[in-house]
Amino acid sequence: MDETTVDAAAALRDGFAGQRMVVVPRPTVRAALARPVTGRLLVTDAGFFPHAARHGRARPEGARQHVLLVCTDGSGWCRTPDGRTAVRPGDVVLLPAGAAHEYAAADDDPWTLWWLHVTGRDADELVGAARDAAGGPVSHLREPASVASLVSQAIDALDDGTAGGLVRAGGAAWHALAQVVATGRRSPGPAPDPVERAVEHLRSTAPRRTSVESLAAMVGLSPSQLGSLFRAQVGTSPLRYQTGLRMARARELLDSTDLPVTAVAQASGYDDALYFSRQFTRVHGSSPTTYRARGR
Repeated sequence: MDETTVDAAAALRDGFAGQRMVVVPRPTVRAALARPVTGRLLVTDAGFFPHAARHGRARPEGARQHVLLVCTDGSGWCRTPDGRTAVRPGDVVLLPAGAAHEYAAADDDPWTLWWLHVTGRDADELVGAARDAAGGPVSHLREPASVASLVSQAIDALDDGTAGGLVRAGGAAWHALAQVVATGRRSPGPAPDPVERAVEHLRSTAPRRTSVESLAAMVGLSPSQLGSLFRAQVGTSPLRYQTGLRMARARELLDSTDLPVTAVAQASGYDDALYFSRQFTRVHGSSPTTYRARGR
């Protein structure tokens, strides 16, 4: 199977600082659509565009896949045959495959977008249900951070470049669309706490590291706002909290397995075993090897 790769040319062309974008090679897409699991719902493209000035797309013939956009900051607009609609923070845009559309960021306050493209045997029905629940191409999410988190997880999964990553990305997309369906059928309630949503994302994606900038964009805050609120409510910074989750995973593996320290490091989110050992020693006062020996 061809590896999932970043479309570097497109990333350079768009040029949004801090962006992420993964495009699955089309031979891989064709092969995945022929398989029983990935053929049901397949993410072909996904990305995160922060403060995407001058971003926009015009597709008179529509896209080959269904398109999901989640705006967590700034604003923009979307035009379909039904007319033009403003897109604001917390809004989700659903554009069916083959349907003409155009969208763009606002000039004075460009949006921050989490987006993905999906196709597959179940895609039409799932996207149709989401659009029916939303009542149109643009609707407001009660919990945009949770949907943005799922798009982020899809990006991470595609970044792995494996068949398993395609399965995980499809699962994340399925849950994201299901949340759009649920939001359209749920009575409005109080807005979710952004720090709780940030913690939920970090716990569900550990040990993978999420930058403070991406995490803040996900929950609709600036990095400084998130850092201040996070420290006030959790008692530590987002980065230290993530380190704590990684170290908890490392302790679990050291206590319950005979994996070598290099494998424990990788499973805990550290590619560099030496750096992992230094971090572990700083946190626990002993090296991973000494910690394991003492525990036994």
